[in-house]
Amino acid sequence: MKQNADDCRVKLGQPLMAALRALELSGLEIVLVEDEQGLASGVLTDGDVRRALLRGASLDTPLGPHITRRFSSVTSATSRAEVLDLMQSLRISQVPVLSSDGRFAGLHTLRDLLGSDTKPHCAIVMAGGRGERLRPLTDSVPKPMVRVAGRPILERLILHLVGSGIRRIFISVNYKAEVIEAHFRDGESFGCSIGYLRERMPLGSGGSLSLLPELPSCPSLVLNGDLVTQFDVTGMLAFHEENGYLATIGIHEYAHTVPYGVVELDGDRVIQHQEKPTSKWRVNTGIYVLDPELLRRVPSDTYFALPTLIEWCLDAGDPIGAFHVGDDWVDIGCHPELKSARGEG
Repeated sequence: MKQNADDCRVKLGQPLMAALRALELSGLEIVLVEDEQGLASGVLTDGDVRRALLRGASLDTPLGPHITRRFSSVTSATSRAEVLDLMQSLRISQVPVLSSDGRFAGLHTLRDLLGSDTKPHCAIVMAGGRGERLRPLTDSVPKPMVRVAGRPILERLILHLVGSGIRRIFISVNYKAEVIEAHFRDGESFGCSIGYLRERMPLGSGGSLSLLPELPSCPSLVLNGDLVTQFDVTGMLAFHEENGYLATIGIHEYAHTVPYGVVELDGDRVIQHQEKPTSKWRVNTGIYVLDPELLRRVPSDTYFALPTLIEWCLDAGDPIGAFHVGDDWVDIGCHPELKSARGEG
């Protein structure tokens, strides 16, 4: 949540006393310092004020020498998940929002990001695969822990879920499970509660659902742990429930261009020629919303693929929905896809 932050603004020429008053009035732990033209000059935390006083400054001392002029900030277009990602990486609890002309436009706080829009739904993330196609990277870490832009894929996914209001997360683990569990532990430092579905043997993309300690009381997100995506969690859950679907599949439009001219024949006579045609398909993204009833149908402790569950539903005439996740989605299955996600071509 982006706060207006008017109560925590102070002018550059004011004394430390003004900063203390702003801290008390706002109830926050930071003040935003702006110059006489209203441009952002820096930030000052309650810790900065305490350290200044301990070094001998008085409450009448100008605050200018004690502010942090180089500070991390975001724009109004930055997503909640990206703000959480920044806070997690820098271990900070407040991030100012700057306008395009260099003015303070608001303030994100960790308390508001984690305390608002908490959803009753849980998410189950499949992270037990070996990632054979990403060897040798996956010889030492499981595929979901391969890094993209300096962070494990799975960590980015967890932060996105938390930023979207998901507070209860299960991670299915098998191959190098200890790496994942040591990194995330109980999830507290990531703003959520994490439980582990420990597979004694590989259970496929859906078999670990049978290991849930209890059936959820509302629809659950189920997704692969090797996705780089900022899909609309809230929108997908609402779409599923508003339309009364038993399952909803996240879909993405995939296009492939044939690098040759394609010839269509009638016998040995050419009847059509297309130069480098492009075909498009709607593909399964590995993101699902499943009603609790469907989880009962997953066979216990058996290798099971989630698409099989969808096929059972279709055969039975159950209502299945399709939600477009948009273009912000990459399935890290092999090295070219990983390079694309890393911006390496």
